[in-house]
Amino acid sequence: MDPSFFTMGMWSIGAGALGAAALALLLANTDIFLSKPRKAELEYLEDIDLKTLEKEPRTFKAKELWAKNGAVIMAVRRPGCFLCRAEAAELSSLKPKLDELGVPLYAVVKEQIKAEVKNFQPYFKGEIFLDEKKKFYGPERRKMMLMGLIRLGVWYNSFRAWKAGFSGNLEGEGFILGGVFVIGSGKQGILLEHREKEFGDKVNPLSVLEAVKKIKPQTPASGKY
Repeated sequence: MDPSFFTMGMWSIGAGALGAAALALLLANTDIFLSKPRKAELEYLEDIDLKTLEKEPRTFKAKELWAKNGAVIMAVRRPGCFLCRAEAAELSSLKPKLDELGVPLYAVVKEQIKAEVKNFQPYFKGEIFLDEKKKFYGPERRKMMLMGLIRLGVWYNSFRAWKAGFSGNLEGEGFILGGVFVIGSGKQGILLEHREKEFGDKVNPLSVLEAVKKIKPQTPASGKY
């Protein structure tokens, strides 16, 4: 066999593999393969069972959080993740304005392991609750697996958080994507629903404030929720 044919064949295989890899990388950085979130409805969120993180936890319906004054709620993907900590800190920077508007800031986590929630608290200035059934991550849970390692957006988000001085660990489940909700008082409804499409996909804080300003607090004349 002429060696040139062998060389040409190997070159063709290499070029084909390189082209396939480039195509895979290109497609991975589009939203084609990302699972599309199904929007949550108020009735769905209202009925979620949450637990306090006290020594003697209390279980209650999530609607208590926003019944009177509405609420901003972060569904944390993983408390030890430095990207989640960066988003928590940015949301917490809105706390003075939220306090001025009378709207509370909360977070829910899907598990409580070791001191992860305690270590997350310095980055998040609101109360944190446990969502054992992971309902705030639904109605249909979405995951990002190894694709996140080759998405340019994830690398950019990671660099941004690292440059800002955030660090973290690998403790706990971190593939189920989280999000942020702004919910109006009583039956006003969901005013903003941001779902992570990839690791570190933060909500726009200005959008949060715009939604919060639409909240109409319940008054005594309106009756209890």
